[in-house]
Amino acid sequence: MEKHISLDKAVSMLKDGMTIMAGGFLTYGGANRIMEAISKSPVRDLTLICNDAAFPDKGLGLLISERKVKKIITSYIGSNPAAIDQMNSGELEVEFSPQGTLAERIRAYGAGLGGVLTPTGLGTVVEKGKQIVETEGAKYILETPLKADIAFIGASVSDRSGNLYYRGTKRNFNPLMAMAADKVVVEAEEMVDTGFIKPEDVHTPAILVDYIFN
Repeated sequence: MEKHISLDKAVSMLKDGMTIMAGGFLTYGGANRIMEAISKSPVRDLTLICNDAAFPDKGLGLLISERKVKKIITSYIGSNPAAIDQMNSGELEVEFSPQGTLAERIRAYGAGLGGVLTPTGLGTVVEKGKQIVETEGAKYILETPLKADIAFIGASVSDRSGNLYYRGTKRNFNPLMAMAADKVVVEAEEMVDTGFIKPEDVHTPAILVDYIFN
């Protein structure tokens, strides 16, 4: 199957009300060109799962600035004034999840786990409405797995089959999100022939990747 697609095709897969994951750390390692294109599309009422709300004028932050997002599940929004303003006005629902917990919740879905037990957030707003589990004399919050309809992730290099390599910290949330969505769309900085990436350098295998934009 030919996985290489156009930017328009990548955007057209998204429908109103979908849940999406967006990789990257303050836009580094994110599918920033795809995010910009989505921000200019008519799609709306998205649920966004991401590490942070990025910046108001770049990457996934544009989705918030353009009011495409109704809910965000994230660890941090302080870098995006648009997210703060919309949260305070009630336009944007924000579910805060500590960064490590957020990563584990995404990983849990990809690993087929029913949840994650963590003490992080006990006694804070994080535990509100969640089940508390006691084992061996200690209490933990049961954090449920996170999944998405589509994950938009960034990669340094993709081969034509969809094997991915991430340079440095571009790896961040991208490999986890590639395992936690019904459909995975990659924005690759560089495209190479299949076999060019050494097997030991494949960070996300092609079987997890549905489409590649380059």
